[in-house]
Amino acid sequence: MVGAMIRLPGRKRRAAWTTVSIPDLSGKVAVVTGASSGIGRETARELARKNARVVLACRDGVRGEAARESIRREISRADVVSLPLELASLRSVRAFADRFLGRFGRLDLLVNNAGVMVVPYGTTEDGFELHFGTNHLGHFALTGRLIDRLVATAGSRIVTVTSAAYRYGRLNFANLMFEDGRSYMPFAAYARSKLANLLFAEELQRRIRGTGTISVAAHPGGAATGLGRRAMERRAYRTLLPVLEWLSQSAAEAARSILRAATDPDIRGGELIAPGGCLGMRGAPVVKQRSLESQDRDAAVRLWKESEERTGVSYSRHVSDPCCRDSLDANSA
Repeated sequence: MVGAMIRLPGRKRRAAWTTVSIPDLSGKVAVVTGASSGIGRETARELARKNARVVLACRDGVRGEAARESIRREISRADVVSLPLELASLRSVRAFADRFLGRFGRLDLLVNNAGVMVVPYGTTEDGFELHFGTNHLGHFALTGRLIDRLVATAGSRIVTVTSAAYRYGRLNFANLMFEDGRSYMPFAAYARSKLANLLFAEELQRRIRGTGTISVAAHPGGAATGLGRRAMERRAYRTLLPVLEWLSQSAAEAARSILRAATDPDIRGGELIAPGGCLGMRGAPVVKQRSLESQDRDAAVRLWKESEERTGVSYSRHVSDPCCRDSLDANSA
């Protein structure tokens, strides 16, 4: 399918995007969360192959070092380091950011990739429901603590990884993290966190407009990774497994959407990159339309405020509320 042609909205016809399309990344610094295995490791591997200096942000230090060594064995010139990051702990997020900022003078690319999927009810170190706290709030806090370095780096980019499951997500601000203790369902919680990822990426783009930094979303489609291993405990999932396996790609193939979102100079802020093949679950990465729920600006603004309050992380002056900015622009005109 490498020679197939696709049409991107408002753009010229072009050959299907592949990792060969990634430009040279010499001199650039990238952070990839959840890089110890699966899609995260494949993303980090390809960025390192193109000469980026890559920071593997991993919950498990031993697995992070193993991933670093694996990449170095394949790519002897790779400049890869591993730093500990537990997204289910705001304390760990702060420690990672402090360590990174003290060691690196630039940040060209932040890939918010790590996550948990359909796990039994649990809470993070800070008392947040595990899916929402890890997949969304952890990355919200991490991005906020690194945003000044990103904005100070010309042409930088934030890629937030969502999932096709976002289409089934619904935000209930009265019971955002299933505080009622009764309505929790693993898939609903996962889908909600993935919708939050997409709303966050879009709202972040509105707030950094004009800084030279862009925010992009990506979903990898179906992937044969260990992320869904807890789902195997559910009968419905096991029944659907043959279909899901047929729809799935390898981790390396699934990483293509993230890599395109991260490196294609033609990608615009606010876009969603996802597989263009069968049911949007596999195939070469293309620009995709988002669902109406994921374009709800009121929900995005409310989610942003909730996220600031719950994490205690307020974004810098570089990232202003677009409503206030628009008002100031109108007054100054």
